[in-house]
Amino acid sequence: MTADTAQDAAPPRGPGLPLAGTTPAEGVSPEQAEAIKSVEAEFSELMTHVRRIIHENADRVSPGLNPGAYKVFTAIVRHGPLKASTLVERMMLDKGQLSRTVKDLQDLGLIARTPDPSDRRAHLLEATPLGIARLEEARSHHESLLYDTLLAWDVERVRDLAGLLHALTNGTTPDPR
Repeated sequence: MTADTAQDAAPPRGPGLPLAGTTPAEGVSPEQAEAIKSVEAEFSELMTHVRRIIHENADRVSPGLNPGAYKVFTAIVRHGPLKASTLVERMMLDKGQLSRTVKDLQDLGLIARTPDPSDRRAHLLEATPLGIARLEEARSHHESLLYDTLLAWDVERVRDLAGLLHALTNGTTPDPR
């Protein structure tokens, strides 16, 4: 058995499904294949919607802020204070690009660099009060839309959605209903 045939014989594992339009794996029913294609189509729509929201929120935080810088900024808000090296690793970024983005975010007053108490040669990145306030204001519109939508759902359906998304993100089987 060659490496190619061994790979072909193995069932798909982990996160990531075949792209729409590809031949389903052996043993997948037409109904399963159609359901998976439906999920792919909805995720495509969701990703387009999320990109639009990120672009709009970036501009609300600071007019002209690019979406990539916005993502870095929100990661600092969510996980900070943290070292730039941690951010590079977590977000799979180029060190040079991150350095320029950090400078831009600092110049806008959205983040601050402070000496790392455990390693004086390193710095920690953290959001400033101005940055946090701008982010909260920028997100408020879309967050209220999400809350309004999900408040109309039965709480068990919301929990189911959270569990299904978690399982899909982590490449695991969801808990049975």
